[in-house]
Amino acid sequence: MIFVAILIGCILGAIIGMNTPMISYTYSSYLAIAIIAALDSVFGGIASVIKKNFDLKIFISGFFGNAILAILLTILGQKLNVDIYLAAIVVFVWRMFMNLGTIRRYYVEKWSDKFIKKEEKEKTTEKEVAEK
Repeated sequence: MIFVAILIGCILGAIIGMNTPMISYTYSSYLAIAIIAALDSVFGGIASVIKKNFDLKIFISGFFGNAILAILLTILGQKLNVDIYLAAIVVFVWRMFMNLGTIRRYYVEKWSDKFIKKEEKEKTTEKEVAEK
């Protein structure tokens, strides 16, 4: 189910992306940092769902708050002629990898448990057949 939603979202995004005008170079750094901040929030939301402590208010405030803060850092950096946005990129990408690690670990353990249970079930049925 979720894979179908992801696939539909990717196809829709590709179609919309091909039909929208190009973003000018002036605004591309703002958009890039906002997207990275939003992706950080999305991965954090998925990780919190897995940990069973998801709160929609926290997610929404983090989603927009992180994006706005990252854009403001980019603006400030451009006014000061310093690449401050690189610090935001490093932090957001580091957090994305940490959240992705949590997500990956959850699904690997879930898959491993399923595989182990299947093996145990097969051994149990083999023992029952051997006893008869």
